[in-house]
Amino acid sequence: MVEEKVRAALSPHKLVGVDTMAFIYHFEGDERYESFTKILFKSIEEGERHAVTSTITLLETLVKPKMLGDEAMRDDYHYALTSFPNLKLRSVDEEVAEAAATIRAASGLRTPDALQVATCVVEGASAFITNDGRLKKINEPKIIVISDVLG
Repeated sequence: MVEEKVRAALSPHKLVGVDTMAFIYHFEGDERYESFTKILFKSIEEGERHAVTSTITLLETLVKPKMLGDEAMRDDYHYALTSFPNLKLRSVDEEVAEAAATIRAASGLRTPDALQVATCVVEGASAFITNDGRLKKINEPKIIVISDVLG
C-alpha cells in the first residue's frame, strides 16, 4: 500500500528538509505525488515531525504566481511557507553558504540544490525530501526521492 511505503520512508526522521517541488506538488494538487505530499505535510502540521526549507523555496514557489500576475496565489504560497506549523523557513546565511560550497565541491550539484541540502544539514535534519534523483549522490542527509517511494 502506498500510504505504508510513505510512512515507512518518513518514520525514522523527526526533522526533514523539504525541497521546493514537494511544496509545488502539494499547493497545485499534483495527482501523481499527492499521496506522498498529503502524508508528509499532515505529519508536519500535526507535529509528528518538523521540517525546514530554504528561502530558495520561497523564491522558486513565487515565480509562477508572479508570471501569471496572480496576487492571490502569491499571497497563498507566501502565507503557507511563512506560517505553516512546525516548518522553519531558513535564510541563506554564511553558515549555509559555507556548507553549500562544501556540498557543491564534493558533488557538483547546482548552487540552488546545494543551498537547499545545506540548509537541511545546518539545521540538523536527518533526511531531505525531493523529487530530484540527482541528489542521491549525497550521502548525508538521507535523500528521499518522492517518485522512488511511490514506485
